Amino acid sequence: MQIKPNQLSQHLQKNIGLLYTVFGNEPLLINEATDLIRAVANQQGYTERDIFTVDKRFNWSMLQDANRSGSLFGDRKIIDIRIPNGKPGREGSQAIEKYCQTLTSGTLTLITLPKIDKSGQATKWFKMLEATGITVVVYPVERGQLPAWIKQRLSQQQQQTDFDTLRFLADRVEGNLLAAHQEIQKLALLYPTGRLLFKQVKDAVLDVARYDVFNLADAMIAADIARYSHILDELRGEGVVPPLIVATLAEQIRTLLLIQQGIRAANKSLTQLMRDARVWGARQKIMADAAKHFKLNQLTQALLHLAKIDRISKGVANGDVWDELLQLGLRFVTITHKIKGRSNNTLPIYSVFRCSYGYIE
Repeated sequence: MQIKPNQLSQHLQKNIGLLYTVFGNEPLLINEATDLIRAVANQQGYTERDIFTVDKRFNWSMLQDANRSGSLFGDRKIIDIRIPNGKPGREGSQAIEKYCQTLTSGTLTLITLPKIDKSGQATKWFKMLEATGITVVVYPVERGQLPAWIKQRLSQQQQQTDFDTLRFLADRVEGNLLAAHQEIQKLALLYPTGRLLFKQVKDAVLDVARYDVFNLADAMIAADIARYSHILDELRGEGVVPPLIVATLAEQIRTLLLIQQGIRAANKSLTQLMRDARVWGARQKIMADAAKHFKLNQLTQALLHLAKIDRISKGVANGDVWDELLQLGLRFVTITHKIKGRSNNTLPIYSVFRCSYGYIE
């Protein structure tokens, strides 16, 4: 049985099971889920705990020994198994399968894993965990979900704010949920319950966003030039090398071209095209919209531009690599912005953006 983290509390109130597997790539939410399971178990008499962290030298026979031995004092016991790399290996896979067949009452087993991909979830040992116990899958909080997530966390400490402030806060903490949690807790320490003003949040919150090249690629494809520019500045400040950025952006564009070709061929469903291109989750909508919106020659020209940027980064062509990367992002801005009071005229966002940075278009 698989449940989401927000369903865990209600599930535990009804009946606590013998085996829980928590997996995903969001450390804060994984820690909160495992803490909740242990807390409820402690309340129900599971007062002893054995912790096993699996590495290459791990002795898998210790699990069966711990399961058979029971508690030293006759109390209920938690066996806490942590597999940081998510790959138990052949011996570990067999040990997990056997362990699932010998669960005993009075012992609660908690297994913590990182994100498990589709092939990992298809393995026999993982399917055994799913069939035997409860799996809690932890998905990352996507950019579009972050304001609502922050709002819900603020409400838990009896604080509220307006949507624009929530978006500002989301921009500051994007990509680092643990830092977001810490900043929200800071607001509870600094200000009383009730409504928070924008100035209060602005003065209190640091820019703790942890961007990476994949965020930059998504912003480029979504034609969000303000976000693209901000992330690009962050990457430059963090010392990320341009060839890594170039390679990631090029891969994104090539993926988009493959999806476009599949759409034109009309021999596969969009779902199948996304699966073939290894595009999952919320990124599917971004890529589908972009594939319909951008033209083949635009994407081809963008790849040629990236080739030029690559030559600049290697010192075999003249130019400023960071300025060229910004210009690349501007290629994808094709939406227009109507000038207020002039319904028959439009001004490209490209122009608005450049004017805002002191350029004249």
